[in-house]
Amino acid sequence: MMVTPRTAAPDHASVVKRGFDLYLTGEFAGLVGTSVHRVALPALAVLELRASAGQTALLASLSYLPTFLLALPAGAVVDRYPKRALLVFTDLAGATAVTAIPAAALLHVLTLPLLYGISLVLGAVSVLHQAAAIAIVPQLVEPAMLHRANARVGAAFGAADTAGTYLGTAVVALTGAARAFWLDGLSYLLSAWCASRLREPGLPVAGRSRRRRFTAEIWEGLAYTARTPLVRELVFALTVVGLGVGITGALFSYYLLTTLAAGPTGLGIVMGVSGVGALAGALLAPRIVVRFGPGRTLLAGFVVCPVAGVPLLIARPGVGWLGLIAVAGAVQLAAAGVAGTTQRALRQQICPPHLQARAQQTSTWLVSGSKPFAALAGGAVATAYGVHAALLVGALLLAVPVAVLWRSPVGRLTALPVIPTPTEAPVLIGGGHAPGEGTGKGRGQ
Repeated sequence: MMVTPRTAAPDHASVVKRGFDLYLTGEFAGLVGTSVHRVALPALAVLELRASAGQTALLASLSYLPTFLLALPAGAVVDRYPKRALLVFTDLAGATAVTAIPAAALLHVLTLPLLYGISLVLGAVSVLHQAAAIAIVPQLVEPAMLHRANARVGAAFGAADTAGTYLGTAVVALTGAARAFWLDGLSYLLSAWCASRLREPGLPVAGRSRRRRFTAEIWEGLAYTARTPLVRELVFALTVVGLGVGITGALFSYYLLTTLAAGPTGLGIVMGVSGVGALAGALLAPRIVVRFGPGRTLLAGFVVCPVAGVPLLIARPGVGWLGLIAVAGAVQLAAAGVAGTTQRALRQQICPPHLQARAQQTSTWLVSGSKPFAALAGGAVATAYGVHAALLVGALLLAVPVAVLWRSPVGRLTALPVIPTPTEAPVLIGGGHAPGEGTGKGRGQ
């Protein structure tokens, strides 16, 4: 059976359920705050507490570590309990954690070990929050609008990243890095208020999943990912990307602040311009997929990411080089935004509804859970051979997924899976059935 790419989707207002815009507002607010502390935290550690390259990498590693430890249990928790309550709880916990930093500064007890502990707490809060935030999207929009909804979420991420980065840069410059975290705390509170007003449809069935052991539910999500070809290949490619990003991300700020002498303002500008790219990529993703198909779109996105990382490797101190790094970062995040929203929509489309959170968290565990080890490895390479050598290793890892997807069926997809009826399995271009068919679980979301 042959399937052609989808035609124009129904009018947006007629399919987006009540609450999606409120959800988007809350997530935007929280992400603005996160972008503020992405500027403030390395500036605080490197410029005020005199952290070394190894200590900076350790700080990044500790923020990633909870993903490795908690991503899989978080998927089971989110599939069991109301997502709205989880969103509110994690926002309030995040507000408490970030405001401990300026409070400690006021009391003159701010140290690197304290930052390490707060990074661990924020990482744990983020894992549970993101699991709930991603899994609730298919409950807030019609199935046919999943790709557009994910594109809007990606656009909100990009806009929040840019706004928060520039705001954080300004606040750090005017008030100091520690005081910027008060603004971060306010953003968490606004996000919690928005989440508390959501009306969550499709609550978990009482008593059904809670009688099962967590380990059995976690295993079900792992088994689904391992046995579903398209999902397996995408997640493997993303995991390798996670390793590369874990290395480069742990040392990016340190490299700009020290070797390239960018200062906190230069760092903020580079990160802010890069955020514009993420916004543009997410907004353009649905149109690009309709024009070129998901396979070519994903391949192109994975090709652009390592190529756009080259300017950082050859840069020297100077405004011109910082501008080139910023533009390259924008191109890289635009490609990542297009590929990211596309692969997420594809996986949500073919995933059975009751497995949404666990399937997503299996991917998160493999992709982001690898980052703490990658960050530590990057710190070790940087200590032994220099920061530039570690960045080169990270850039080379980003090129590996291109070969993986080139040889897989993912690269040959010409349309997203067709939304099936409850008695049908998703059908792909070229005949055959989509992964996950024959499970008896009904249609994917």
